[in-house]
Order: sequence, then structure tokens, then C-alpha cells
Amino acid sequence: MSASTSDRAEIARKIADLSLLRGTFTLRSGRTSSYYLDKYLFSTRPEVLGPIAELFRQVIEQVEADTGETADRLAGAELGGIPLVSATSLATGKPCVFIRNQKKDYGTAKQLEGKLEAGERVIIVEDVATTAGQTIEACKTLEAQGAKVLAAIVVIDRQEGASENMAQAGYRMERLFTKADLGIDE
Repeated sequence: MSASTSDRAEIARKIADLSLLRGTFTLRSGRTSSYYLDKYLFSTRPEVLGPIAELFRQVIEQVEADTGETADRLAGAELGGIPLVSATSLATGKPCVFIRNQKKDYGTAKQLEGKLEAGERVIIVEDVATTAGQTIEACKTLEAQGAKVLAAIVVIDRQEGASENMAQAGYRMERLFTKADLGIDE
């Protein structure tokens, strides 16, 4: 079942109400911004996380239809992508892996947690994209393990170059919402 336009608008409103902070913030990219979307303020709320997972499921189905390939697995990068990929795994029935920012230096010393086989097709789910630096790193980490990245899907595209950077790096990026969808006008 596809989310209606009014349902999508309501989800966007909830995300903005919960997570939009105003002030002066330094982003992961190093840029300064007059607003910040605190992903943990929406990704920790089941009444928002569930509908987001359903929207991810719909976009995953569209990516699979567009590419003619079925994703074997989903991936999420630490820390913000973990609740998103876990919820989306439940919504789709697809297993997932977690991508660490760095290999751990103890135990199994892995950068990927969960099972990933060489040749598997993967879709990454991500929280907020500004320049897509972390998402591109996640794509490269998966490819280094032999996976094929079909796409990355972000909850919010801040519309500051992420889509263009992903395309330049050779990856497809989809988004659930843009900053405009959330009513953000700097």
C-alpha cells in the first residue's frame, strides 16, 4: 500500500516538529548551518519510525522495479542508520548489516556486522544527507566486501549537493523528503 500525499505530508510535519533545531550548527561536512535536523529525535519515536520504514519499503520496491534487480540485503551506517535499517528490515523481510565507522580493534575486528556474501545486492538506508560523504564511504565499504550497491535511500536530503555527489561517485540516491518537504526555508 502506497502512502498518500496527505500521509507523506503528515510524516514530514512530524519529522520537522520533532527534529528541527534552529541556531548555528557545524555539520559533519564541516559546513555551518542555521538549522539542524536531529535524526535521533525522530528515529527513536515508533510513531514516526514505523511510517518511515513503510516509505523506505515503497522506495526499495521502486528501485528494484527500475533496476530489474532484487536487493538481497539492506545496510545502515552507525549510528543514525541503525534504527532505520532495523525497522526497514522488519517492514521488508530483508536481512540487514550494520556498517561501523571504523573496524573495531577487538573481538572479530569487523567493520560490517551481520552476514554479507560477495555478490549480494544491497540498498543502504540513511538518515540525513548534506554532501553524502558518509553514504559514499558506506557504499565503498560494502563494495570492498564484494557487494553491489543498488542505491542509497535517505530520509531527508538537505539539498546541498548530496544527490550530485552520489551521482558523481557512481551511485543512485533516492530520498523520502527534502528540506522543502519539511517546510525548511533558510
